[in-house]
Amino acid sequence: MPYISFQASVDPPEQGQQLRKGQHMMNEGGTFLLPDRLEPDLERVHAYWNGLKRGDNDIPFWDDVKFSMRARLAREIMVIEAFENPLRFRFDLVGEDLSRRYGAAMAGKFTDEVDLHPPIDQLTEQCRATVERRAPTYFQRAAGEGGTGYSRLVLPLWGSGHIEMLIAAVCFS
Repeated sequence: MPYISFQASVDPPEQGQQLRKGQHMMNEGGTFLLPDRLEPDLERVHAYWNGLKRGDNDIPFWDDVKFSMRARLAREIMVIEAFENPLRFRFDLVGEDLSRRYGAAMAGKFTDEVDLHPPIDQLTEQCRATVERRAPTYFQRAAGEGGTGYSRLVLPLWGSGHIEMLIAAVCFS
């Protein structure tokens, strides 16, 4: 399941243009490479997100998202609200397994109000990149020193004329 990633500068996509899988995305927060192949659980979430798109829209609308928090996949999902001016992110829904692994309740809190440690380290930067690029982003932390490795996919959702919500899915290795 390991992915090889490398640093490369690529011109950012034009406004409204999505990054292709395998294309690098550079910004102040780092590189969030969407690999050519996602882990099966992340691929299912990505396919669900793609299936929500209406007509020729590149990004689905957030009000079309329906998760049963009892479903296995939904236990490792976060729905995050994006606020503008300043750009901040608040945990709206957090799956049971993620809350347990994190070690505390996150729902209702902003990312700058919680300690960003696994499985949500670098989440603010990844969310910022997702909003700025209007495209999915990917983060991977290798297992090491007693810690569990994981991968995270963040997907934008449209609402009220901007990226209003994000789906973040985590897959543990």
